[in-house]
Amino acid sequence: MLAPLLAVLLVTGCPDRQAEPTTDKQEKASVKAPAGDVVALAQQGDAKAQFNLGLMYATGEEVPQDFKQALAWYRKAAEQGDAGAQYNLGLMYYRGQGGPQDYKQAAAWYRKAAEQGDVQAQFNLGLMHATGQGVPEDFKQAFTWSSKAAEQGDAKAQSSLGLMYATGQGVSQDDKQAFAWYRKAAEQGEANAQFNLGVMYDHGKGVPQDDQQAFTWYRKAAEQGDAGAQYNLGLMYYRGQGVAQDFKQAAAWYRKAAEQGDTHAQFNLGVMYYNGEGVPQDFKQALAWISKAAEQGYAMAQNNLGVMNYRGQRVPQDFLQALAWYRKAAEQGYAKAQFNLGVMYERGEGVPQDDQQALVWYRKAAEQGDADAQNNVGLMYYHGDGVPQDFKQALAWYRKAAEQGEVNAQTSLGVMYEHGQGVPKDDQQAVAWYRKAAEQGYAGAQTSLGVMYYRGDGVPKDFKQAAAWYRKAAEQGYAGAQTSLGMMYASGQGVPKDVKQAYAWFSVAAANGSGKAAEWRDAVAKELPPAALAAAQALAGRYFEQYPSKP
Repeated sequence: MLAPLLAVLLVTGCPDRQAEPTTDKQEKASVKAPAGDVVALAQQGDAKAQFNLGLMYATGEEVPQDFKQALAWYRKAAEQGDAGAQYNLGLMYYRGQGGPQDYKQAAAWYRKAAEQGDVQAQFNLGLMHATGQGVPEDFKQAFTWSSKAAEQGDAKAQSSLGLMYATGQGVSQDDKQAFAWYRKAAEQGEANAQFNLGVMYDHGKGVPQDDQQAFTWYRKAAEQGDAGAQYNLGLMYYRGQGVAQDFKQAAAWYRKAAEQGDTHAQFNLGVMYYNGEGVPQDFKQALAWISKAAEQGYAMAQNNLGVMNYRGQRVPQDFLQALAWYRKAAEQGYAKAQFNLGVMYERGEGVPQDDQQALVWYRKAAEQGDADAQNNVGLMYYHGDGVPQDFKQALAWYRKAAEQGEVNAQTSLGVMYEHGQGVPKDDQQAVAWYRKAAEQGYAGAQTSLGVMYYRGDGVPKDFKQAAAWYRKAAEQGYAGAQTSLGMMYASGQGVPKDVKQAYAWFSVAAANGSGKAAEWRDAVAKELPPAALAAAQALAGRYFEQYPSKP
């Protein structure tokens, strides 16, 4: 029997994302004389005038904007050693302004300015070494130049240096140093650093874990428009982490991030509309936001769209659409979608029935540790579906799932120990695994545990325990346990003999499809006087309503 689909719509947090450093592309300004004076001085070879004339052409101030002219005048000043001109010349080559984009030339001019101590050039040169633009990728060089800029107080460089310490790029990984540099940048208002400082407080890296501090720094970054911080702030409001739980605030911050295209926020906002949490319930809005995330490739959203189409939840049931969305998520390695795709192949829903393909997808999910998929791989080896029957393989996969608490697998493992399939017969092990599943409320295991107590297999014979476990399963609508409980009442084993109770449980089991129970119901009915039989029938009716059969 297949395990149920496990792809429910849930709000979940993405792993906190660390922001990448960005290039500061502001031109360096200098005090300018009137245009005529600047041109005259520039033509006479004055480096500052040449720089200013280049800036005028670059910005279109007092002269028509002309990047070629800007490039030419910056070069004249740069060749005289003017650091600002060297930096701006590098920036124009980086952008491809006034000529073809040329990262090598950009890096070369940044280096000249950086060697003179220009902080922006140092930062940008470090960034180019980190990305391998115009120079060989070299994180040690990136660290060196970022450090120079950071030590001069450049917030972006400090943030970048924090990231390098956090990831161990170009320097030994060191959360305390990462935290220190992020704080320097964050206190200057640098949003990426504020976000990453929030992450470090959130996860207790380099500093004791502190939800309130995490919330504080996420808010600072979020208020500057950082989408990752807005998402994490929404998550904290949703969970009541570091702040009083507030679904309206959660939805508001998710919306801000979602409108910037953050897929995690789009998905979670969709879920909030679906559940009516913090916003009026609105299935159209739910579908719209979940679809936005799915269309951007967010696997969890794709899987959930698959679930909605599979079940016909707020959309027409459509197995082909379900299959398509599951496949998109599955091909990204999303385990739940791989499992769900396996289910569709096994059942032949939206695709021709194919046990081998089902096994392929179950195995992919199982190898990622998905317990339901592990159980189903075990099931296929047990029955020889899509693969040669192999009890040892079945046992191995059942065990993986059972150790994660999967009740079907725990019960199946109990069966294999009880019958010596793929492993020496061991009733005590069978009882142990049945008990694990039974204590989680699984009716099949509760019934099997009752049988073991009844027979005294793996445990001392104990009719009271047998009856107690049969009752737990019977009250879940499990016909086999209802029949067994009826027999216990009929014989007075483990419970006081009570023919009316026996009749009632046999009657309910018969109504739930047990042919044997119908025979025994009719047999015990002969022991009851008309009035007692009427009372037993009324009791059976109440039990049938109170303990409905589960499909």
